[in-house]
Amino acid sequence: MSKTETVRARIEPALKHEVENILSELGLNPTTAINIFYHQVKLQKGLPFSISIPNQVTVQTFRDTDDGKNIIPCKDKDDMFNKLDI
Repeated sequence: MSKTETVRARIEPALKHEVENILSELGLNPTTAINIFYHQVKLQKGLPFSISIPNQVTVQTFRDTDDGKNIIPCKDKDDMFNKLDI
């Protein structure tokens, strides 16, 4: 399949570098990642992930964990399940 179209996008430099480092660890380059994304959009007939606005509880949880609050450290998954009582 020959490539005949170009996609251009403006991306924040820090985000671009961080994502390209992650893609590199996965053995992917940006072009391959974009192609994967486009194929998934085609297959799903929409975005291949859900997008939603987080509710207030979720937003507060994100803020708390970013600030290191209300975090219960666990040694491993079994310890986590025990602490969650499940």
